[in-house]
Amino acid sequence: MKLARTHLWLILVLLGSVSCGVPGIPKPPSLDLPKPVTDLRAVRKGDQVYLKWTAPSETTDNLPVRYVGTVLCRDPGKLWAGCAGGTLQTPPEPQSTPNKAQRTFTDALPATLLGSDPNGQIFYAITLMNQHFRDAGLSNVVSVPAIASPPVPEDVYAQVRPEEVSLVWVEVPHGIETPQLHHIYRVYRREQDSTADTMVGELPLGSAPTTELIDRDFEWEKTYFYRVTVVTIIHAEGKDEVQFEGEDTQPLRVVVHDTFPPAVPTGLQAVYSGPGQQPFVDLSWAPDTDADLAGYNVYRHETGGAEQRINSEIVKTPAFRDTNVASGHTYFYSVSAVDVRKNESSHSSETSEAVP
Repeated sequence: MKLARTHLWLILVLLGSVSCGVPGIPKPPSLDLPKPVTDLRAVRKGDQVYLKWTAPSETTDNLPVRYVGTVLCRDPGKLWAGCAGGTLQTPPEPQSTPNKAQRTFTDALPATLLGSDPNGQIFYAITLMNQHFRDAGLSNVVSVPAIASPPVPEDVYAQVRPEEVSLVWVEVPHGIETPQLHHIYRVYRREQDSTADTMVGELPLGSAPTTELIDRDFEWEKTYFYRVTVVTIIHAEGKDEVQFEGEDTQPLRVVVHDTFPPAVPTGLQAVYSGPGQQPFVDLSWAPDTDADLAGYNVYRHETGGAEQRINSEIVKTPAFRDTNVASGHTYFYSVSAVDVRKNESSHSSETSEAVP
């Protein structure tokens, strides 16, 4: 019995030692290298290149990033390992923003990098370093055209007309258009107090001294800002079309206030009816086709008398019955058109009718 109790004690000791934690395989120290950027994007506007990417939240060891120093590589030729063509270094920064935070950088292109070759490219990549200036390699490589952008148009002005806004500007000098390289004007409109742009239209660069673009897709009684830019379009053989916008003209403020009346009504006729009933004169005329038409006013006078409006409310259809007539009188009639902003047209040609 004593021997059995001794065996039981040994078994319990062994079980206790198994249940205790044992050291695992030791891990090497982290290199603390931020993962390389994989979504670098570049957009050129005039002589500015706008770069955007997602900052990594983890190191190559899948640990949280603690420190990132960003080096932007720019090269007018092919990018090689180590940013041999030149660097645009941004200050190191702690990784204190949320995961997948967006980063941006604007590069002002020096004139020495811009030429006339439509095949020229400027390449960009990013290297992310730790606090010991070590990195895990370059990001994806992106590029923008290295051709110079034409200057902005000059002397842009606008004229508001009954159904349109006319935008006119002076042509800018530019090189010969080719199948591989050509340019267009692009016009944008932005409503006051808005941040959204609407593209109004595009026109090719021509040889005339001035260019005009017509905008009919607007709303009356609003204030807009218009701007014009020159777009460079490159067709490289075997590649997708590439285009980029140049600088913008200064925003042109245009108040589209409607002071334009509808068209003058035509075809007015008057017909008397009376035997066996209360006498009246029926008027009819050709309908006005203005999109913002509200209705019509009807005017009447007798020989030598003052003209007066005889409708109490706007007449919605091109017809009116005048029941306030008396025998032995001759009446002269005219009509006008009125739009929704109360702009009234001139009076139509008169017609007359005698009441027996």
